[in-house]
Amino acid sequence: MPEQRITRPHWSSIREAGTLWGLQFLRFVHRVFGRWPVTICLLPTVAYFMLFRPQSRRASRDFLTQHWRHFPDCWQSPPGLWQSCKHFFVFAETVVDKLLSWFIEIDADNFVISHPERIEALMADPRGQLIIGSHMGNLEYCRGFMQRYRDKHINILVHDKHSQNYNTLMQQLNPDSRLHVFQVEEFDIPTMLTIKAKIDAGEWVFIAGDRSPLSGTERTVPVDFLGRAAQLPIGPYMLAKGMGCPVKLMFSYCDYFTKDKPVHFEVSTFADRVTLDRTQRDEQLIAYAQQFADALAAQCERAPYQWFNFYDFWAEQSVVTA
Repeated sequence: MPEQRITRPHWSSIREAGTLWGLQFLRFVHRVFGRWPVTICLLPTVAYFMLFRPQSRRASRDFLTQHWRHFPDCWQSPPGLWQSCKHFFVFAETVVDKLLSWFIEIDADNFVISHPERIEALMADPRGQLIIGSHMGNLEYCRGFMQRYRDKHINILVHDKHSQNYNTLMQQLNPDSRLHVFQVEEFDIPTMLTIKAKIDAGEWVFIAGDRSPLSGTERTVPVDFLGRAAQLPIGPYMLAKGMGCPVKLMFSYCDYFTKDKPVHFEVSTFADRVTLDRTQRDEQLIAYAQQFADALAAQCERAPYQWFNFYDFWAEQSVVTA
């Protein structure tokens, strides 16, 4: 029987669920009533995802089930609809905290820092840095450190053209912020020169390492993620090679199910410099992508509800048809 490949929609074709009005309303509620009423307002958002976003619901269930299979000791029973509700709840809370982080400084006492010596070394390093993050947790918590290090500037490269509502509101809330969001559709020569100038000026450039580029899977490599084949982009490592700068990994998330809601923050060195040999380029790119995938999986093991890729993340599947 012939095989037929199922082509899943690319993540970039999935429109953002939030609206500019909705984000502004949540900001108003927080300013007038405080943080906990905002949480109450998020319950309809969770219901919306569960009732009207079947693709996101399936993606949540798929990820949580794979997490259960790969890390069974983290679960008392296989995840179901209730666990997906918790997943969407954490996602909604994180979106709000991303919003709040632009105009409210986070108390340093709220941070639980893994390997604080790495943070101090990073902050003391005057060189520009390429920092690879992910769609896990909330990297904007790094603003909690910015109040102590006024000379650091952060530039976030985003590919998601549907996140314009969010990015627009962020710039309105704090136009003088040292955190800048840049929408990048491709790494053409002008874009590369702009990034290079920022790196040479000692600034940080953030890029996500867990979503395929807008061009699809052409510029991706296969890795193992949670025991399943996935495609990860080569863009971060090609960019790192071109910039010739140190590369770090950074993860941050809030534990919303703990009373004090601690913010876990971790930085690790990925490479002092990414190099690619012409004769072994493909193998080295796979090794770099796998290194990132392993680090991301280790974070997901500790915080399964912090993974926010609500689309068919894993590789395309082949099915047998009659």
